[in-house]
Amino acid sequence: MREDYQRVYAKINLDAVMENTAHMKANISKETKIMAVIKTDGYGHGAVPIASELENADHIYGFATATAEEALILRKAGIKKPILILGYTFPYSYERLIEEDVRMTVFREDTLKELSEVATKLQEKGNDRTAKIHIKVDTGMSRIGVRPDGEGLAFVKKALSEKGVEVEGIFTHFARADESDKSPAYAQLAGFTEFLLRIEKETGHRIPVRHCSNSAGIVEIPEANLDVVRAGIILYGLWPSDEVSQNIIPLKPVLSLYSHVIYVKEINKGDSVSYGGTYTADGPVKVATIPVGYGDGYPRGLSGKGYVLIHGKRAPVLGRICMDQFMVDVSGIDGVKEGDLVTMVGKDGANEITIEELSKLSGGFNYELACNLGKRIPRVYIKSGKVLCTKDYYRDF
Repeated sequence: MREDYQRVYAKINLDAVMENTAHMKANISKETKIMAVIKTDGYGHGAVPIASELENADHIYGFATATAEEALILRKAGIKKPILILGYTFPYSYERLIEEDVRMTVFREDTLKELSEVATKLQEKGNDRTAKIHIKVDTGMSRIGVRPDGEGLAFVKKALSEKGVEVEGIFTHFARADESDKSPAYAQLAGFTEFLLRIEKETGHRIPVRHCSNSAGIVEIPEANLDVVRAGIILYGLWPSDEVSQNIIPLKPVLSLYSHVIYVKEINKGDSVSYGGTYTADGPVKVATIPVGYGDGYPRGLSGKGYVLIHGKRAPVLGRICMDQFMVDVSGIDGVKEGDLVTMVGKDGANEITIEELSKLSGGFNYELACNLGKRIPRVYIKSGKVLCTKDYYRDF
């Protein structure tokens, strides 16, 4: 490993990404394709390397981001497949997004009007691109989207008639598909499919790309296999919740996280460790210091609860995790010394630490923990057992 990555680095297994999508595809209908959700820099894993790896896979329809900037980063990196911005897109970005053939989620009439104006002006200048949109339908999330009623139908009709606007897609989002009780998700699916039928009946138009299934839906709701499914958290080998069956699709975690021991010391009975003295030794303890902290996104909630792996054995966290360092008990591990590898997420020997496990211990959420791994952590991308590329933000400092 690079010397300047010894403090901390994350390994991203691109083969695992491909395996996860292949298993997803095997679990959905033959005609359905996958939209890879790589917002928030690929849930902290790195959007560009993951999109680049998936770009040529036949079962991948395209990619989803949350913001215009995330979409444009992908285009700048050479990603050609469709990109959909899942959230609201602000008007300052319309011209650039139309030029770059990025799809926008639309649910407001002012957005339709402004997109039409920008697209028409571009066409007058010789740019023949239309503003491609996906209409968002609110079937129970109560976040964004038109309702599947008469007012929503009027919005769809307006969108279909707007000059310079191409209604490529329409979608909704499950609010509770990751629960054991799937009845709320099925109610949303029924409302959405009824609305699609009403649109076709009253407009004579079938919107080409229809989608509603998220990660939990991909695993457990085959009825939601429409034209596309949106793969988020399971793309990264993580589960939507404990209530989603883990026996249907085999998933492989994509990210592992490492550091090295920088100091080993002996403390005595009565000595405290870290801020606040929340841990006090009741006898001699061998302590190792790890140069990572909550400033890197390693949760402070793991203070006194978490553990790492050193020499394949568990070393419990002692006291409070600091911004840049934390301490662990290595009393029961022979031969620990400065420079030894520390596994914070991943496998070492017969033991493994998962993001799900750390999330539970810290009182958090696996999505959040992955997304919060910060810019100070370099990413090392592995393919076929070899380093394909690396990503860090050292030039920003």
